[in-house]
Amino acid sequence: MDPGELKLTSASNIINLRTAAGMTQAELGARLNYSDKTISKWERGEAIPDAYVLTQLAEIFGVSVDYLLSSHNKWQSPEEIEKSNEPSYSADIIIIVTLLGIMTAALTAFVIGWIFGFLEWRIFLVGIMLSALVYLILDSVFKHGRHLKLALIALIVSIFVLVYFVFWDRNPWQVFLLLLPAIAIALLSTRIYKGPEKTEKPPKS
Repeated sequence: MDPGELKLTSASNIINLRTAAGMTQAELGARLNYSDKTISKWERGEAIPDAYVLTQLAEIFGVSVDYLLSSHNKWQSPEEIEKSNEPSYSADIIIIVTLLGIMTAALTAFVIGWIFGFLEWRIFLVGIMLSALVYLILDSVFKHGRHLKLALIALIVSIFVLVYFVFWDRNPWQVFLLLLPAIAIALLSTRIYKGPEKTEKPPKS
């Protein structure tokens, strides 16, 4: 395979994998510490990622480096692939249905308790906490952590609110003193792994 054909092959594969994962060029660039302009060059077949970046791409998309460099179909322009590469399922609908299912289960438990004379509204707080946890997981699976930080914050806040209202008779407002440090630790933990900074080489004169 000549260099020009290899560039077009890798471009087609990157576009297909990125769009199937629901990622924008900017989001993929952020994962790789490259600008979206560089991603665009790769996808237009003007350049090809180096070996290290190909390894990163393979890890992000769950494929092999050989897959990225192998031809699976004829090359299409980014515009053509964006239009034709429609997923067979909607990740957003899956997430929404799952979260509605959790809250419906919480409502069902509340109604059953109500029927038997046991009103416990805090079951909804448990439902909210579980929803935040499940959203965090599904966002990682279907959207590659696109909303990871917001999901973490929602989960941590819901845990603290639940703890407060479980022991509300003691008015344990002091637990909220730990809220900001907990959020800070969680958010910083998402930045523990960071690949080496990349800088684009200036064009040869």
